[in-house]
Amino acid sequence: MTTKSGTSAKAPSINLFSLEKPHMRTFHLTWFAFFLAFFGWFGIAPLMAVVRDDLGLTKTQIGNTIIASVAITIVARLLIGWLCDRIGPRLAYSGLLVLGSIPVMTIGLAQNYETFLLFRLAIGVIGASFVITQYHTSVMFAPNVVGTANATTAGWGNLGGGVTQMVMPLVLAAVLMFGVGEVVGWRVAMVVPGVALMIVGVAYFLLTQDSPEGNYSKLREEGKMPSASAVKGTFIEAAKDNRVWALFLIYGACFGVELTINNIAALYYHDRFGLSVGTAGLIAGLFGVMNIFARTLGGIFGDKTGIKFGLRGRVMFLGVVLLLEGIALIVFSQMSVLFLAVGAMIVFSLFVQMSEGATYSVVPFINKRALGSVAGIVGAGGNAGAVAFGFLFRIESLAINQALMFIGLTVIAASALVFLVRFSASREVEERQELETALASRNTPVVMEGAAAD
Repeated sequence: MTTKSGTSAKAPSINLFSLEKPHMRTFHLTWFAFFLAFFGWFGIAPLMAVVRDDLGLTKTQIGNTIIASVAITIVARLLIGWLCDRIGPRLAYSGLLVLGSIPVMTIGLAQNYETFLLFRLAIGVIGASFVITQYHTSVMFAPNVVGTANATTAGWGNLGGGVTQMVMPLVLAAVLMFGVGEVVGWRVAMVVPGVALMIVGVAYFLLTQDSPEGNYSKLREEGKMPSASAVKGTFIEAAKDNRVWALFLIYGACFGVELTINNIAALYYHDRFGLSVGTAGLIAGLFGVMNIFARTLGGIFGDKTGIKFGLRGRVMFLGVVLLLEGIALIVFSQMSVLFLAVGAMIVFSLFVQMSEGATYSVVPFINKRALGSVAGIVGAGGNAGAVAFGFLFRIESLAINQALMFIGLTVIAASALVFLVRFSASREVEERQELETALASRNTPVVMEGAAAD
């Protein structure tokens, strides 16, 4: 959503070493908030070997908890996108982080499968933070860098999914040093990410604003943007667009895969290669650590192809990296030697995250009036994909590597959906004009300041 002042107030460049308000302060706070959201969301995943023994969980029950952790996020993302259009990203993010911190801190109260499942379901709501991250950077940055901004904030946030695989076993080890057993240790360890989430939720409210021009409530009072009632019907408008649902499925084939790997990677390496909980967590964490640059690459190349070939160029680039993702996942699924499996996983991770970045270099251009709803529906696709893939891991007779191969084939099929994401000639002209305005106003190259230029 843009105000009456339009695109001119949006930043045409990204200065990584700045905390300038509002653009760069929002940039850094939104990725950090999403980073910590991942800690809360998947903090329990690298501890599942301990939780499994403590609560006596079966493979089917573990599969159900994996599904629960991402299923509720589908609904939450649909709602939070609509909410951003109405109340703005600042209030939406602050409220989500503070409320989401509660089940994260209290999951240790679970005493059996049923209560653990309910906590995993409640924690999944915090996964809606992604939509706010993408919405907030979309309204802050100009067309020539919006893909890069979206990809970088989301990628550095997703980095939390990898870092938590490495850090939470260390947090557990630190708790155990106080003389408590593993049964108590995993419960106490989850308090740490919960407290961090609550603190950042308060900081987000105090240090950010909704748009370059100010907070939505004030802008509406001053008549500088449409009233909250004016966005009524935007969700239906977005839901009627076939392109939105094509991107919904595409995002399920990339982010849905990432969520699935975050949930099963540590357990996969532990069981398949006989590694300890700590070692399995460290290796599994490499998948998420690629987010430090891989998703950003997807956004950068999405912007570059957009500058050279227009909106259609962004879409075609997305199709290529999604196809490569599917091929790389099939290769990874066939690896039976540890070092080959790790190498294949890193290559696979590169294309997964580039596909995610490329997806959200397209999303801001689908429907600007319904930006929140479009971002929410597409974002929900990631979780819908994870839920669908999660059912494969409930099948006792299906080995994990076989499930991964089936997912890889699904991703390859999904790459063809990019042909459904089309833009009219008039829309291409309109976006080209806005792009040229942004390019003319910038004082830096398209790539991020502080990053190496081509």
